Amino acid sequence: MKIPIIDLFAGPGGLGEGFSSITDSNGERIFDIKLSIEKDEHAHMTLRLRSFYRQFKKEDVPEIYYAYIKENNLKKQAELLEQLKTDFKKEWNHSEDEAWKFELPFKEEETKDEEKKGYTPQEIIEKHLEIDERITNKLEGQRNWLLIGGPPCQAYSLVGRSRNQGISNKDHRVHLYKEYLRIIAKHHPAVFVMENVKGLLSAKIGKQKVFDSIKEDLKNPSIVFPELNPPQYKVYSLVKPPDDFDTEGFPIYNNDTDYLIKSEKYGIPQRRHRVILLGIREDFENQLPENLQQSKEIKLKNIIGKLPALRSGIRREVIGENEKGNHIYSKIQNTQTNWEEAIIASRRKLNYLFEDRDKSNDIKFPTTQGKNFVVYKLNENTNPLYKNWYHEPRLNGILNHETRTHLKEDLMRYLFSALYLNKNGDFPKLRDYPEWLLPMHKNAKGGKFADRFRTQRPDQPATTITSHISKDGHYFIHYDTIQCRSLTVREAARIQTFPDNYYFCGARTAQYHQVGNAVPPFLAKQIGEIVMKIFQI
Repeated sequence: MKIPIIDLFAGPGGLGEGFSSITDSNGERIFDIKLSIEKDEHAHMTLRLRSFYRQFKKEDVPEIYYAYIKENNLKKQAELLEQLKTDFKKEWNHSEDEAWKFELPFKEEETKDEEKKGYTPQEIIEKHLEIDERITNKLEGQRNWLLIGGPPCQAYSLVGRSRNQGISNKDHRVHLYKEYLRIIAKHHPAVFVMENVKGLLSAKIGKQKVFDSIKEDLKNPSIVFPELNPPQYKVYSLVKPPDDFDTEGFPIYNNDTDYLIKSEKYGIPQRRHRVILLGIREDFENQLPENLQQSKEIKLKNIIGKLPALRSGIRREVIGENEKGNHIYSKIQNTQTNWEEAIIASRRKLNYLFEDRDKSNDIKFPTTQGKNFVVYKLNENTNPLYKNWYHEPRLNGILNHETRTHLKEDLMRYLFSALYLNKNGDFPKLRDYPEWLLPMHKNAKGGKFADRFRTQRPDQPATTITSHISKDGHYFIHYDTIQCRSLTVREAARIQTFPDNYYFCGARTAQYHQVGNAVPPFLAKQIGEIVMKIFQI
C-alpha cells in the first residue's frame, strides 16, 4: 500500500513534490498525498495543478497540461484550463479535493488599530472539527501515515526578529506550530517531518528558548493537549546520530545545531540552512533511522548557466527630489534601444574601474526579456541534476523565465556588482561603491544592509532563496555582466530544485513568493527515502 501523506502549510508543494517523486520498480509512487492544506490563493492553485499532474504516469500526462503551462496568452491559457477541467473531470475533481485552500486557525488578538485579527474560540472549534473530519475521511482508517509541513516561520527568522526587536508571545506566528502539534496529538501519524528556519534555534520568549519548548511538545504532545491522550514521539536529527538515549530509549542530542540541515552539503545548489525534525511514534520504530548522505557542492553556473540569456527591463529613472526628500521619477519606455543605451552608458561610466578600454561594441546583448514559456533547446552536460531531475523532454523550452524591469540607476548598480564580482571574486558591499552610485538612503553605508546588492557567485552554491525575492531582486543579481538583471522565477526555482515542468501559478510576484517559501524538492526526496525505509521496517 502507498504511504499516505497529510501536508500542512504546504506552500507550492516543495516537500510533497520530493516525497511523491519516489517510485517503486514499476514506476508507482511510494507516497500518496491525501491532503495538502495551504491558505495562499496562488500557492493553492500551484498545488492543485501539480496534483492533477501527479495522477498520471510521466509518459501519460495529457498534452493539454503542456499546452496550458506553455501558453503565453492569458486569455487562451484560461480557455485551456477550462478545457482541461472538462476533458479530465475526474482527475481535476480529485486535485481539487486533495489541494485544500484553508487557513489553519489561530486565536483572536487585538492589533494596534483595534481591529481584530484571528478567530474567536468558537470559530477555532468549528475549524478544528472541519479539519479533523477532512483528515479522518482522507486516511480511511489507515493508522500508519506521514505528516509533513513547515509552520509559518516569519516570527522566528533572524531578519524578522531584528526588525521587531525580538519575539512577542502575542505573535500568533510563534504558536502556529501548535496547530501542527494538534494534528499530531489528534491523529497520531506514524512519522512526521517538520521544517522551519535556522532562527528557531536561537529564538526566545523572555528567557525561554522556543526550540526547547517545541522539542518537548513534539516528544510528548500531551503537554499541550492532555485531553487527546496522544502517544509520544522520538524526535531525530536527519544529519547526525543521537549522542545518547534516555532511560526510555528516546534520543538525546547535545547541540541544537544537530537538527540543522545545510542544504549545500546534500546536492542542493544553495546555502539554505533549515531546521528539519523527524518524529517517529514510540510504538512504530525498532531501529535507528538513517541520516542524509553528503555529496559534492553544486556550482550555481552548472544549474542556471545554460538557460537562455535575457535582458532586464527598464522602466524609469530618478530626476530629482521633492521638498520631502522623496524621489521624482521620469518614465522610460521599455525598448531594446533604451535598455542597451542605458547599459552601454553605464559600462562606459564604470569602465575606468574594471577595464582598460570600453568593450561595449564587442558585446552581443540579449534581445528579449523572456516569457511565461520560452522555446529553447537545452544542452546541459555539466548540470549534475539535469537528466534525472530537472529534465522534461516534452517541454522543448523553459517555463516561468521572464525578467523584471528595473530602475535605471539600479541597472548600473547591478552592473557594478557583477563587474566587481568578475574582477575580485566576490560581490561588493555598499562601502565599495563609488559615492555617486550609492542609493539615496540614510543607511546606505551602514552595516545593517551592507550587502544590499548581492551578485550570486557562479562557482559556488547560491545564497538562500527567500520570499524577499518577490519584493526586489537586489539580493539575487545574475553573475553574467551582459544580462544585467536579477534572477527569473525559473532560475530561482532551479536553485530550489523544482523540476522544469513544475509550473507556478499567479502573477510573477506571486510566483517568486511561492518559490522563496518552499522546501527544495530534491532535499525532500532524500528525506523521503529515509522515511520510506522507516515504514518498510
